[in-house]
Amino acid sequence: MTRSIEISVKGKWISVPALHVNENAIIVKGKWLKTAVIEAEDWLETEISSPEACIWSLKDQGPAGLHADLFTFSQKIPNTTPRYPYHVNWDSIAVVRTTPFNDWWTKLPQETRKNVRRSQKRGVTISVQPMNDALVESLVSLNNDSPIRQGKRFTHYGKTFEQVKKDQMSFLDRSDYICAYAGDELIGVIKLVYRGDSATILTLLSKPSHADKRPTNALLAKAVELCEAKGVPYLIYGKFNYGNKRDSSLRDFKIRHGFEEVLQPRYYVPLTWAGALCLKLGLHRGLIGVLPPRIVSVGVSLRARCYSLWQVIRRCSSTVERSNCDRQTERSIPPAGSNT
Repeated sequence: MTRSIEISVKGKWISVPALHVNENAIIVKGKWLKTAVIEAEDWLETEISSPEACIWSLKDQGPAGLHADLFTFSQKIPNTTPRYPYHVNWDSIAVVRTTPFNDWWTKLPQETRKNVRRSQKRGVTISVQPMNDALVESLVSLNNDSPIRQGKRFTHYGKTFEQVKKDQMSFLDRSDYICAYAGDELIGVIKLVYRGDSATILTLLSKPSHADKRPTNALLAKAVELCEAKGVPYLIYGKFNYGNKRDSSLRDFKIRHGFEEVLQPRYYVPLTWAGALCLKLGLHRGLIGVLPPRIVSVGVSLRARCYSLWQVIRRCSSTVERSNCDRQTERSIPPAGSNT
């Protein structure tokens, strides 16, 4: 059965057609190579129960149905041994073993442990907060601290209260908001989504203007501690390697906080001859998965420089040039304290 659902793409909500099979919604991504994916698969509590039913439904679509060249799905940590007879690629996942907490803590680099302690000494407090309007207001301010994050334009910068609130409505029944405060000001947050044996970081954000207080270090330490207290053995923070993009500040940050690479099987099933050909040529991996690591690194560096230049131009263009007559009038006003 096909009906429209709303999904978030680069910070904006759009309506897309979706095929519903059992309890899963399947959407299609890509333009020249159309790939069917499980919507929000990285945040589901369980793996899909019947890949065969999804494949059959996709192949059985009529002219007005949902059409794709490939179907992809993955297994869920800790189940990393392949058990389906389809083409396998390996997703590189960043994972921390949270139990026991002390094992994670003692294996951290000394500098990371110092940063957690610095955060405490500099007055940062960490607490788990409920989702309400007060927290949304604080998240608006958090989003607007900088328009550039990790060398690229931050898609949530400038969003309204209503937009931020809508962004936060997903998975509330199995999420925690771990918040870092300097006094009453929210300077960092982690949104943690629980998925059975694992918890996944959906949001990790802090204010660059308070970077000296090391809120992200304290937030991650609290996330590991919270997972241990809830009996959740694995904490996941996105990818470890993104295709052939191996060198990045985010990857280094994850390593410094004890995240390690775990390879998780991802399956690709061709649905058309075009899908079979792209799968054979390796084009399903996308540009980052195909280009050599050196070229990817150069491209990422160039993108970061372009966004930095954009920010400088934007800052300069925001200064309104006053007319010459206004400047002359202003100069004719006597200075404060004069006798005129």
